[in-house]
Amino acid sequence: MNKNILRFSLALAVVALSFGVEAKVRLPHFVTDSMVVQQQSRWQVAGHADGKEVKVKSSWDGKMSVVPVGEDGAFSVELHVPEAGGPYTLTFDDGHETVLHDIYSGEVWLCSGQSNMEMPVGGWGKVMNYEQEIANACHPEVRFLQIKKQIGFSPASDTEVTMGGWRTCTPETVENFSSIAYFYAREMSRRLGVHVGVIDCTWGGTPAEAWSSFDGVASVDGFENEVRMLADNKFDKAGIKADYERQISEWMKLALSADEMNVTAVSETAFQDGKLLVLDDEELPIMPVPCQWEKSKLPDFNGIVYMQRSIDIPEEWAGKPLELHLGMIDDEDVTYFNGVKVAEGSGYNVKRVYTVPAGLVKAGKAYITVRVTDFEGEGGIYGDGDDLVVCQDGARLSLVGDWRYNVVADFSKLPRKPVSPESSSFPTVLYNAMLYPLHTLPVKGVLWYQGCANVGRAEQYSRLFKRLITDWRKLWNDDDLPFYFVQLAAYLKPQSVQPVSEWAALRQAQADALSLENTAMAVTIDIGDPNDIHPKNKQEVARRLSLIALRNSYGYKDIVADAPVPVSCIFNGNEAVVKFNGNITAEGEPRGFIVRTSGGDWVQAQAVINDDGEAVVKAQGRIEGLKYNWADYPDGNLRGETGLPVAQFSFGK
Repeated sequence: MNKNILRFSLALAVVALSFGVEAKVRLPHFVTDSMVVQQQSRWQVAGHADGKEVKVKSSWDGKMSVVPVGEDGAFSVELHVPEAGGPYTLTFDDGHETVLHDIYSGEVWLCSGQSNMEMPVGGWGKVMNYEQEIANACHPEVRFLQIKKQIGFSPASDTEVTMGGWRTCTPETVENFSSIAYFYAREMSRRLGVHVGVIDCTWGGTPAEAWSSFDGVASVDGFENEVRMLADNKFDKAGIKADYERQISEWMKLALSADEMNVTAVSETAFQDGKLLVLDDEELPIMPVPCQWEKSKLPDFNGIVYMQRSIDIPEEWAGKPLELHLGMIDDEDVTYFNGVKVAEGSGYNVKRVYTVPAGLVKAGKAYITVRVTDFEGEGGIYGDGDDLVVCQDGARLSLVGDWRYNVVADFSKLPRKPVSPESSSFPTVLYNAMLYPLHTLPVKGVLWYQGCANVGRAEQYSRLFKRLITDWRKLWNDDDLPFYFVQLAAYLKPQSVQPVSEWAALRQAQADALSLENTAMAVTIDIGDPNDIHPKNKQEVARRLSLIALRNSYGYKDIVADAPVPVSCIFNGNEAVVKFNGNITAEGEPRGFIVRTSGGDWVQAQAVINDDGEAVVKAQGRIEGLKYNWADYPDGNLRGETGLPVAQFSFGK
């Protein structure tokens, strides 16, 4: 064959091959094999193609739709999804066939929120009996879709996913998937006898504003600066970032000036020639390590704290480098050894492992000093005690125990720290990148577990959460979209009398959303852990959500999905009588009541359940206000007849 003809033929083949690849229909990342589509819904499937038209055929009815492709390459087709069934195929043809296999019509639920909804069966979560749960997770009727963590400043048309798209429930796919979503889907598929798909759209540590629309956060006080940043910079990433960098630079100057002004107040601790001089000072207070300081010496504190521990270096260690293991530090640290800076780190969930140079290691007493900066939430040196050691050649010295500390900057006295637009906490970024693209996928309803990141801002959360629900329903074009959420579990130090608990206030803000139609709340106050913000019994959380859905969304009217709620409270001198809309019980004497007497103080009160099923609460002095289970970690024991806990409530002043 003539060489020129051969070259021309090969070139044509390459062009043809390239055209074939380019012509293939491109679907959203969440439209894949093995997916579950909401039964009896209208599904608007959008995609891109290079031809002039796309032929779409669904095997459930055999119908062929031919839809045009726009100048931008986009096409859209509406499919009428039948009653539960399958497996089906979907074929998209623009000259090159794309076939989706193993598709079922069934029930689809969107599961969203922060870490307690994200918490996987295994992975970092390790729920109760996780090894057995993983081993037994063979449920072909349960399908998973996990949205990849990502942020955006304007609504996206598609979103990234993990595992390549929808996956069938197996021990391999369940291990790092939302445990609540899995346990819920397992129960619902068993009860309904259909395939159930659950979408894990979560990000730990994120506040509600990150999951809210721009209009939503703009309608709530407190986000004016972030709203301005987005609007003034026309939602452009570079402009928003530059705006933030200017703001954070100014804020850090204030924070560091506070540190410098106060560091000289650290008894016998000062800087000289850039070196931190450290002397033993028994007048400084102590705190236990490992421990987040909110749980010990510094409740509700954000700022800068110097923490110090002395150790005795053996003779044989002198002149050789050391490994310094400091567990995890929330949020940032600058670490000194004998007054000389050796390292710095950031990230609340990052283990700190530093090397101390050989030249600094001398026999005798040595000082480890850590400047801990906590911007928000919990702070301090925490984690597993085994991770707090000094090591050399296999020998170890423990750093567990009492550390001396001194507060040098209190951020509560500064303006609010600007939120980084590159963080998952910035308003709208998760709504735009992770949630918005999913609105073309029909869902039966939403399961939501979030709120920890908004503790301390209850009044704002009450307004924001209701607006979030309304906006999500608008996004799915369904004003009645079921929205079922989990009230925060008990957490932190148990206290009998805590009328100003920020956790209780946030739980009430969550409950305020019950004023919206077709919402319901799973109460989990009884399955919390004072030492773990991620309680392990996610099976029970999912069961309670399933009860709500079965009754409210699927018509199982014989199911009891919640405990009785109070309908009235009558104050009569030193007695208050609370009436409920159903029968309540208590194991032993009813607990969890506090009252405000005419003297103005809140005190613990005694209660009994009378023959009419009312809670009769008594105290010394005239009662003017009453609260039940109003604390970070309350001990109330009222339940309904099916064992579900009564939610917190309050009456009076």
